[in-house]
Amino acid sequence: MADRFNGFSPLAPAFFERLAVNNNKAWFEDHRDEYQELLLEPLKLLVSELADTMLALDPELITIPAVDKTISRIYRDTRFSRNKSPYKTCLWITFKRYSPDWKTAPCFFFEITADSYRYGMGFYSATRQTMDNLRRLIETKPEPFRATVAWLAQQDAFELEGDCYKRPLNPTLPDDLQRWHCRKNIYLVCNREVDGRLFSQDIRDDLAAGFRQLHPLYELFWQMVQQG
Repeated sequence: MADRFNGFSPLAPAFFERLAVNNNKAWFEDHRDEYQELLLEPLKLLVSELADTMLALDPELITIPAVDKTISRIYRDTRFSRNKSPYKTCLWITFKRYSPDWKTAPCFFFEITADSYRYGMGFYSATRQTMDNLRRLIETKPEPFRATVAWLAQQDAFELEGDCYKRPLNPTLPDDLQRWHCRKNIYLVCNREVDGRLFSQDIRDDLAAGFRQLHPLYELFWQMVQQG
């Protein structure tokens, strides 16, 4: 393994394309070394080099550069899926706290696929109670909330995403608050097509800067979770 993260190889996205066409154990075992060289080892290095940044944001975050700690498995769980393809055609890293159910807590993430990558922060699946807490904050303290999210209007990287209810839960709210209030789930994400930044240290620097930018909202989301 190299000593430093120097970006992903330009061959890395193509590995996912080839895997999608040959999604079976025999092919993967024949190409396991490529998976480790092109994806797993760079992801480990990326996690290691982001560790100090992440721990400065939250000392409770897991920063161990290993599968099932910060790095996703390549193997799919097919037990309850109609799709029986054994391997994922994307990989991701998550920086999260130890939690009985991390899916309901905010985390930072980065994901790479054959033709795109994305990174951001939010919930995999926020609880209804967490979202109700956020809605209550928006309704009772609209100006402090606006101050917390004001920076989003000054940038063009991160977008607010997450499924919305079909009808407003509080029709009296103005549009700027409504777009937060209506969410069933919530996360901030930067979506990019594969570009040269992915193949250099620039992607590490982008993640570090982006996660720092998202930190105030990360803290706000944790407050909503801890209100119970």
